[in-house]
Amino acid sequence: MIDQYQNLIYSICLKAVGNPFDAEDLTQEVFLSAYKNLSRFDGAYEKAWLSKIAVRKCLDFLKAAGRRTIPTEGEYFSALPDSRSSPEETCLIADSDHQVRSLCQQLKSPYREVAVSHFCEQLSVAEIAAKEDKNPKTIQTQLYRAKAMLKKMLQERSD
Repeated sequence: MIDQYQNLIYSICLKAVGNPFDAEDLTQEVFLSAYKNLSRFDGAYEKAWLSKIAVRKCLDFLKAAGRRTIPTEGEYFSALPDSRSSPEETCLIADSDHQVRSLCQQLKSPYREVAVSHFCEQLSVAEIAAKEDKNPKTIQTQLYRAKAMLKKMLQERSD
């Protein structure tokens, strides 16, 4: 099995992780896992079975790699939320929120409800659909149309 599928499994692993050293390690892990589970394998579709093991090993590796990374000092501090906003920023944000809500309130039903829920209450399409007891596709369509109406209203304001 190793002689026959070694290049295939290595290429799958290399494509997934992008590092030849990690790909070699993963290739070995794939064949070790296959050997350990050989008694459960029915013998059909060897290539597909090994490929599936390789893909799962690579996914596990990539998930674990994300947890192993240590952020640099700059990344750490830039990721922290700035809890001290100036009074000016607070006022601008409040004014902006008020203007958005005011524009959304000018829309006709059902676009008004969808726009307020999405833009003012920060609800996702799925959350709005559950709240309104409607199909998510319907909410997506209404939100798309509400955005177009709001865009038109803003263009008319600036003209």
